[in-house]
Amino acid sequence: MAEVTKRRTGEFLRKLFEILIQAPDGLPAQDAIAELSNRVTLTDYEAGSYESGGRRFDKIVRFATIDCVKAGWLLKHKGNWSVTEEGIAALKRMPDPEDFYRTAVKLYYKWKQAQQGAISESTDSAPDVENAPEKETSITFEHAEEQAWNEIEKYLLAMNPFDFQDLVADLLKAMSYHVSWVSPPGKDGGVDILAYTDPLGTRPPRIKVQVKRVSQKITSDTLRAFISLIGNEDVGLFVSTGGFTKDAEDLARVQETRKITLIDMNKLIDLWIEFYGKLDDGARRRLPLTPIYFLTPQT
Repeated sequence: MAEVTKRRTGEFLRKLFEILIQAPDGLPAQDAIAELSNRVTLTDYEAGSYESGGRRFDKIVRFATIDCVKAGWLLKHKGNWSVTEEGIAALKRMPDPEDFYRTAVKLYYKWKQAQQGAISESTDSAPDVENAPEKETSITFEHAEEQAWNEIEKYLLAMNPFDFQDLVADLLKAMSYHVSWVSPPGKDGGVDILAYTDPLGTRPPRIKVQVKRVSQKITSDTLRAFISLIGNEDVGLFVSTGGFTKDAEDLARVQETRKITLIDMNKLIDLWIEFYGKLDDGARRRLPLTPIYFLTPQT
C-alpha cells in the first residue's frame, strides 16, 4: 500500500496503544478506532472508502492490529481491545513508530511460520488490504463478533429490570438449580432470587442472588452490603451487567467463610449460550439467540 507507509502505520498503532493503556479494562474496538481517528489528522486517502465499503483508515488499523495480537502485545476478546504488559513494554522499548510496527510484523510472520511449519522469505511487509485474504477473513470475523456482542449487550441493558431478574432465574433453572423465590416488584432486602441444589431445599447450600441491570461497575461498598446477607451455609451470586470494580473483585476473592461468585455481562452471556439448549421456550424468548458459523480465521 504505497499511500500508507510503515512509519505512518506505526504512528497509528502507537497512538492506539496510548489510548488503550488509559483504559485498563480495554475499549470496544469501534470506540478505540473512533478515538484514534479523533487524535490524528487523516489524509484524503486514509479518510476515503474502499469500493467494497468501509473507511480505509479503519481497515489499515485493523490489519495492523492483527500483527500486534500475534506479537502478544494486544488482546481482542468479544469485540474489546486491550494492551498486554508485553505491549506496554514494547511501546516503551521502541519509540520509533516504524521500528515498532516492523517488529510487530516480524513477530506475526514468526507466529505464522510456526503454524505452517514453513519459513517465509517476507518478514517485513506492510499491511496490504487488497492482497491479504487471510487477514480479510479475520477482520470479517471480528466485525461479526463485535456486532453480535454489542447487540446482545444493548438488548440486555434495555431490558426491564424485573424481566432481567427472571432471565437470571431461568438460567439457574437451566443449570439444574431449583429456584424457590424470585423477588416481586418492590423492596427485596438485598436478595432478588433464592435457589437450592435440591427440589425441597433441604440440603445446603442456599443460593442467594442479587441482580443489577446497570451500566456502572459495582463497588466494594455495594458488594459488602450483599456479603453481610450471606450466611456460612449460603452461596452468594452477584450478577451485574456493568461488571465490578477491582476492589470489589478483590473483596470477593479474599472471603474465607462466605462463598461469593461475581457474574459480569460476559460471563452471563457465556452461561446463557452454554445452557441455551436446556432453557424452556419461555426463557429463550427472553434472550433469543441463533448460532452462526464462520470459517475459523487462520491469522
